[in-house]
Order: sequence, then C-alpha cells, then structure tokens
Amino acid sequence: MPAERAVPAWSLRRRLLAAIVSASAVLWLAGLGIVTAIAWHETSEVFDDALEEAGHMIMAATTDWNARGLPGQPKPGGHGRKAAMHYQVVADGRVLQRTGGAPSTPFVAGFDDDHGFADPEVGGERWRVFVVRDAARRVEVQVGQRADERFEILEELAESLAWPVLGCLALLALACWLLTGRVLQPLRRAAAAIAAKTPDDLALVPAAGQPREVVPIVAALNGVLGRLDAALQAERRFTADAAHELRTPLAGLHMHVQLLQRQHPQPELEAPFGKLRQDIARITALVDSLLLLARLDPLARVQPGRCRAALAPLLERLLASHAPEAARRGIALTVRRELDAVDADPDMLEIALRNLVDNALRYCPAGSRVEIEAVHHAGGARIAVRDDGAGVDAASRERLTERFFRVLGQGRDGSGLGLSIVKRIADLHGIALGFGSGLDGRGLGVFLDLPPHAAAP
Repeated sequence: MPAERAVPAWSLRRRLLAAIVSASAVLWLAGLGIVTAIAWHETSEVFDDALEEAGHMIMAATTDWNARGLPGQPKPGGHGRKAAMHYQVVADGRVLQRTGGAPSTPFVAGFDDDHGFADPEVGGERWRVFVVRDAARRVEVQVGQRADERFEILEELAESLAWPVLGCLALLALACWLLTGRVLQPLRRAAAAIAAKTPDDLALVPAAGQPREVVPIVAALNGVLGRLDAALQAERRFTADAAHELRTPLAGLHMHVQLLQRQHPQPELEAPFGKLRQDIARITALVDSLLLLARLDPLARVQPGRCRAALAPLLERLLASHAPEAARRGIALTVRRELDAVDADPDMLEIALRNLVDNALRYCPAGSRVEIEAVHHAGGARIAVRDDGAGVDAASRERLTERFFRVLGQGRDGSGLGLSIVKRIADLHGIALGFGSGLDGRGLGVFLDLPPHAAAP
C-alpha cells in the first residue's frame, strides 16, 4: 500500500473565524455607507427645515404683527409656514411678541442665566426651549420646539433605516450560512465516510486533508477500526482453522461407524447406528458451512471474479444432484428457464442455489413441489427457488439470513447457515435477496434479483 501523502493539517476554527469576520466587515461597511447616506439625507432635511423656519420667524417678526404685538392674519396667497419652532419676546415676565403657536405666557419664568436650555411643560406639553437675555438682563428671547415634533424626526429616521438594516442583517445571515456550510464541508465528508462503514468494510478513514480539529477524531476512529479488524480476522482464522481441522476426524469417525455397523449387524443396533450417522453427517455439513463462510467473509472487501455463467449446465447439475432426494420423498423438482446466462461467479452462484434447493427439499413435506426459475424481471433477471410447503411466517422471514437461526416447529435437522451463505454470496455480487410467497400463493419463495447489466446478453 503506497504511503499516504503528507498534507499539513489546517484549522477549522481559523477558517470559520476568517470567513465570518470577512463577511461581517464587508457587509458592515456596506451597511455603514447606506446608513450614512440616509442619515445625511435626513439631517439635510432637518437643517433645511430649520433655515425655513428661521426665515418664517424673521418674516413674522417684521411683517406679521399688529400694533399691539399680536399675530395678524396671514395675507391671502401668503406663505403658509410650518410652525416647527416658536419664539417669545419677554420683558418683566410679560410676553411682548410671540409667534402664533407659542403660548401667551413665557415658556420659562425666572430664568437667571444669560442663556441656556430648559425643558418646561406648558399646557400639558413638553417643550425644548432656548433662552437668551440682553446685556441689561431686561429683555429675553425664548425659542421653543415641542418635544414630540423633535421625536418625529427620530421616528422618520428610524423608519427610513429599518429596512436597509434588516436587509443587511439578512444578507449577513445568508453569507454566514453559506460560508460556514462551505467551511464545514470536510466535517460532512468525514461523517459520510464514517457512516458508510459496515462490518465488512473496516478500511481506515483517510486523515490526509482533514482539518486539525478533526484529525484526532479520525485517528481515534482508525484505532478502533484497526483493533476491530484484527479481532474479526482472528475470529475468521480460528473458524477456518477449526473447521478445517474438524473435517478429518469427522470423516474418520464416519468410517469407524460404518465399520462397527458391519462388524455388529444386529437388528437392534441398526437404528442407533443410523442416528449416529445422521448426527455425524449434520456435524460435517455444519463444519463445511462454517469453512465456506470463513472463505467468503474476507472477500467482502474485493469484488469476486465474474464472468458469464451459463445457466443450462448449472441447473442440470442441480437437478442431477438433488433428484435422488426429491424422488425419495416424492417431491416434484422442476426448472423454468428464460435466461441463458447471467453475470456472476459460476461457482458461488451454484453454491447459493444448492443451499436454496437443499432447504426447500429439507423443509417441504412429502408430495410437495419445488421449482427453480431463471426469468426476466423488472428490467433485470430473477433466479428463484419456490415451493408449496408450509411456508414461513412474516416475522421469521426477517431473521432467515441470521446465522444459526432456525424456524421452530419444523422438525427437521439443519445448521441454520444455508441462507446466511446465500446472503453473503448475494451481497458480494450486489444481488438483492428477498423472500415472498411460494407456488400458488403457498409455501416460501426465495428470490435473487440481479441488476440489469448482470442479465444483459
């Protein structure tokens, strides 16, 4: 295995911080520009209004007063001024002149300083007043503005700024969302690589190119995967070695039993010897299944060798090998074939079908029917073994591929590994293994659904 190219680890925190700060700075500058433009526009309007009001007041002070110092009626067609600011000319606590919107009594009474601001309440309204007195401290001018009119400017400014600020915040949120999603993409890739792991795929997760914060997690996970892989390999080696070592003594034991039966041909010993041979045959079949599973498990990481497996000779061999057992129990074993060949490993496919036919013949009652079919199905191919026996309930079907699982009440000998072997071979080939009804809606059907490319001529 080539050495992994050294890639320096990078900091996820720094990238995330840089992305957020950069986006915030750009959008903050843009928002500042928008706020400055709007504030300048609103302030200019305020200054213009103040100049306009000052002009109106000067005009009123020179042309809009009668001899008694009371406001006169505006001339027809005259300028209808906007009374935003009002003033009073006060002497000895008495108002000599005032604008139409000003009260008849002084805004501020008893003002001691030469000039300054005050916030009196006149007629139930709050005013902001500027007072200035002459050098002799005999005459004072008081200029006031209602507090609610001052707040109207702030409200207009806030209303004008609300939507631009909300828009900038929305853009900032969107930019942070996109940038953080991009920066956190390595985490999602690492999570996807970890989630894709199966008990059959214990290859190490690549640590190259991962962010610095993720490297310790990947290293710890790789340590766990390495220990788990070593444990599984040890278990598989033990199973294979034990199965291999058991085959020879079992074969010898079978020969000794036959020899003893010949040496002691008493009728009363025929049944015990027959039961002993059956037990030895069952143990031998179990050992063979364990040995086969031990050979199939390491292939989970590699693709099995595939070629065009001709179905006609394969099915003929199956019929020939199982015909004696079927005839002995009066079971009709038939084949229905529409396909000439499929893309699969011929030896593994034959092992899978042999296990399926063995199960069907073992668990079907005498006089049943078992059919092997290889037909076109849903754009691909289907190889199935179906019978019209007692069948299996829906709850037990979900556990049929578990190792050593056997349906209770069958009254038949078996190792519980046949369908586990079929499942392993199907997984190695990318074949979907399914269970359903058998012939005429009775019994059990086991289906191997091959993808379209596997059935292409």
